[in-house]
Amino acid sequence: MAPPKQQRRTFADYRSDAENWITLATGEFYPDILKDACTLYEPVLRLFAQLLRSSESSTRLFLATTEVRQPWMRIQLARVFRKYVSPDTPVEMLKKKSEAVKICNMFGGRFRRINEVQAAFASRPMPDEALCALLWEYKPRGQKGYDLTERLFELLRSHLPRFQVQGPERAGSDIRVGDILPDYPKADRPVDFVIGYGSKLVAIGLARYDSDRGGAQEDDRTGGYRDCATEILSYADAHDLNLKVIFVNDGPGLMLGSMWQDYVALEMLDPRRIRVVTLRMVPDRITEGWLLS
Repeated sequence: MAPPKQQRRTFADYRSDAENWITLATGEFYPDILKDACTLYEPVLRLFAQLLRSSESSTRLFLATTEVRQPWMRIQLARVFRKYVSPDTPVEMLKKKSEAVKICNMFGGRFRRINEVQAAFASRPMPDEALCALLWEYKPRGQKGYDLTERLFELLRSHLPRFQVQGPERAGSDIRVGDILPDYPKADRPVDFVIGYGSKLVAIGLARYDSDRGGAQEDDRTGGYRDCATEILSYADAHDLNLKVIFVNDGPGLMLGSMWQDYVALEMLDPRRIRVVTLRMVPDRITEGWLLS
């Protein structure tokens, strides 16, 4: 006689065989990506070369990159600039066109001299396969998250046909909680999906794919989730709403550091109303009975 199937009630109960409950996104092989990477980023390198030739200083070069109107091109130029001129400047700062002068004042003194940049750039082939490969690493960012939410929506809709699932399935603006809950204290709180039943909102959810994560990023993620869950459930209590909070996280990053245990602690804030799941856990844990309980 087969032993009885293990009954799992909490996210903690899945830890013993966690590797069987995560979903791995497909990756790309090196050097297979080089041809496509060079095709995509050669125009970026050629424009950077043009701006480099016409700039009398590294500060002027940076300001020239911020004047490029096409957002995608401007971001790629910022990444190239960081590699060649200012590796200690966060690329997120370099992308802020409105703060270009402020960035120059703050970091310009540490920019590499323009003649050194020109010599370094000229020493590399066009297109530079190494740099194109580095830029290609940025390309899939967000893609795995989009894949996760798309598959999540398909799964929820097939598993819960009587419920309405809404949210951006791939790229698109997040749902703002203030748009669905009147007088919400933080109206601009972004969430990834909501679940409705008839005219009632029954669940609010966030979804992320963790390919690799640890340290401060790990603490920031789960800390932000705690704040979000506490905020939503406090609102639900104040307005007598039967509302659940769902955190869908997947990927090998869950196996790193204390991430799994951090999510266990998150769910234990309110085990009746909070659930942390991977895609494979959805059918077992996000049920009609729980959503309406």
